[in-house]
Amino acid sequence: MEDKQIKWTPDTSGERSVKVIPARESEDDTQPGYGADGLCRTAAYCRVSTEQEEQESSYEAQINYYTDYIYSHEDWAMAGIYADEGISGTGTRKREAFNRMISDCMDGKIDLIVTKSISRFARNTVDCLKYIRQLKDLGIAIYFEKENINTLDAKGEVLITIMASLAQQESQSISDNVRLGIHYQFQQGKVRINHSWFLGYTKDKNGRLVIVPEEAVVIRRIFDDFLAGKSPRLIATELEKEGIKTGAGRKKWYESTVRSILSNEKYMGDALLQKTCTVDFLTRKRIKNRGEMTQYYVQGDHEAIISPEVFSLTRGELERRKQQNTPESESFRKSRESARYALSGRMYCGYCGAPYRRRKSGGSDQHIIWHCEERLKKGTPCRGRNVPEEKARNAFLLALKRLPGQKKSLQKRQARLRDSLIPAYDRKLKPVDERISRLLSGISKISTLAESSPEDESVRKDLADQMLLLEEARETRKRLTLERAGLVRESAVIGHLLEYCEAAGTSEPVWDEALAMRLLDKITVTEKGFKVQFKAGRPYSV
Repeated sequence: MEDKQIKWTPDTSGERSVKVIPARESEDDTQPGYGADGLCRTAAYCRVSTEQEEQESSYEAQINYYTDYIYSHEDWAMAGIYADEGISGTGTRKREAFNRMISDCMDGKIDLIVTKSISRFARNTVDCLKYIRQLKDLGIAIYFEKENINTLDAKGEVLITIMASLAQQESQSISDNVRLGIHYQFQQGKVRINHSWFLGYTKDKNGRLVIVPEEAVVIRRIFDDFLAGKSPRLIATELEKEGIKTGAGRKKWYESTVRSILSNEKYMGDALLQKTCTVDFLTRKRIKNRGEMTQYYVQGDHEAIISPEVFSLTRGELERRKQQNTPESESFRKSRESARYALSGRMYCGYCGAPYRRRKSGGSDQHIIWHCEERLKKGTPCRGRNVPEEKARNAFLLALKRLPGQKKSLQKRQARLRDSLIPAYDRKLKPVDERISRLLSGISKISTLAESSPEDESVRKDLADQMLLLEEARETRKRLTLERAGLVRESAVIGHLLEYCEAAGTSEPVWDEALAMRLLDKITVTEKGFKVQFKAGRPYSV
């Protein structure tokens, strides 16, 4: 079959025919996107960024203004007033009213949003454009009164992009000014703290921290229980059972809450300023300050609840427990720290070294028996004997009765610790603290220079070198502080032993769980008896 070619011959007459097809009228007599009654469903969004008293009138005024404004338009129908109070405009995550408004837009309940300005709507350019475009796709307009911009206009998005960027720049400038103001207050040693969430303290009319006596009792108890051997988790559980409330007024206690109290220097009257720093003013993300910004340590800022010695002892004990993470010691450490009983985690087998476990005997005449952990396992050859709880307690009481005989040697050891060993560490720590302070000051200056000259490789290298020196100095301080805390801990334990020696009379000692937790280090079960070791001093064979 032959291919047929179709040839096109141009029209040489110069005349072309154009047929016009008119637009079809909408069958719906209401405007697109408007309600069934033909009225524009209009909502207003208003926001103030702080909860200060001077802005409360502005917040109420905005709501009243937009209510009257919407009702003054005959072709508008009220779709709601959405208002956020005390919320920053740099993000939308916590702006409940804003998010509810956007949700209502998605559900087709709103045709137009009226707001004062772009900065009231959002100070984050990305968020601003994101929601404008999202609503524009739905045919929903946003009208910014101050800038006289309607987002459905052709020029709207260009102007909005420029204005939103300026609003974001303004927000960053405000953030920088606030940060510099706070930094200046820190330089003057002014402590900023939300006292309403701070257990143990409140503020007087001059803004100074003052002790709340009934809360201070709880703080001292937490420190005492921890140094007696209890874990932060067990302390939290006991406080919760007793109905004691946290600093935030909540009944629920967490292990992290107790740890935070134990590591807070404000309880000994001092204050470390600039513990955290903001890395992004838009997201308000904060991180722990590890040298990124200069810190300031204020000594004697307010009245202390606990002594510096107790705080130093606690810090050392926290570090000691943290480092006890070997598989061999983990089971014992956990059993001791979470113990409900003084002998838990404190009684060893003299044959295999395993801890003893508490069990109730069977039968009608139930009593408490302690068993070697290894002996309970099948096929274990350990010969560690079972011990009735009463016998173990009596062994402790017999050793306790002989404790006053060590009084003089304990006093000599404590005097040496206080007068010689601990002060020696204080002298070692002083130059290290001064070096850290100099390094932080230098790093702050170099960081400022690096911001102004980001391409200067020598400045960046100098900053990295100084940060490395700072890390080394902090490691040295950490090691010296830990060693010093061990000596302080020993001195405190000796103090507890001496207190008992002073109070001990001629009467026979009686079993006391709290006293045993405070003084007893371990009991080793031997073939025929026990070896009792207090937390300081020599062991007793009974």
